[in-house]
Amino acid sequence: TTPTPQPGDLIEIFRGTYQHWALYVGEGYIVHLCPPTEAAGAGAYSLVSVLCDTAVVTKESLEEIVGKDRFLVNNLLDGKHKPRSVYDILRDARSLLGLEMPYCILRGNCEHFVTELRYGKGESRQVCVYYALGVGVRAVAIGMKALNAASNISCVKSKQKRILL
Repeated sequence: TTPTPQPGDLIEIFRGTYQHWALYVGEGYIVHLCPPTEAAGAGAYSLVSVLCDTAVVTKESLEEIVGKDRFLVNNLLDGKHKPRSVYDILRDARSLLGLEMPYCILRGNCEHFVTELRYGKGESRQVCVYYALGVGVRAVAIGMKALNAASNISCVKSKQKRILL
């Protein structure tokens, strides 16, 4: 069973082929780096988020973002890095709300974002796993570049919808 999240905890959300990461801020809410296609109700389109180049820091309901997926509290680097104080973590998370930030699956994804908040150092285990499996980053980048051209329309439309709301 998943322990009840506490403010400052990292939340790992299992999306099938990848994990989305968020920071629990209390009272059922999370802060996360949210590409347009990772918003609540994104469903199958959330996988396309790897092709977007910007994301917005948002505060949303954990329940809405998880949807039908599975999640767990996973403070994965507590044994490697000392967590910052909960006060500092939450203060910094709040100060970033609404900020549009660069998004890169290899250097600045949602996992980098939340580990930077909790530990003061952004790391992504998912990216390390890809390297360990011998996935050629160059080949992935070429494929992603080709898909990016096709998906930019989706990201722009999603961003336009969000602006209109």
